[in-house]
Amino acid sequence: MNELPDCPQCGSSYTYQDGSLLMCPECAHEWAPGSDEAASSEFVVKDANGNVLQDGDTITVIKDLKVKGSSLVVKVGTKVKNIRLVDSDHNIDCKIDGIGAMKLKSEFVKKA
Repeated sequence: MNELPDCPQCGSSYTYQDGSLLMCPECAHEWAPGSDEAASSEFVVKDANGNVLQDGDTITVIKDLKVKGSSLVVKVGTKVKNIRLVDSDHNIDCKIDGIGAMKLKSEFVKKA
């Protein structure tokens, strides 16, 4: 039996071939065999100025951000240290002093 590669999106080992494409039954991802999908699935997060962000960077908030479900506000100029990048809509995971753990969108921050 041929050994098919794991899914580049979710890492599932239950992939199967459907015509000329490889399929993943767990996440429904489709890709062409031999493509560098795993390398291209690497996501890049850029700040408001276009600088590439990395895990562990320090950022500065460039707009007042209301904290959902609270009366707190993250003020302009707030520095956030040691960020963690995640692949979702709010792509920065961090802890802000006085507020706690938060997720931020990269369009509202700049690299410090």
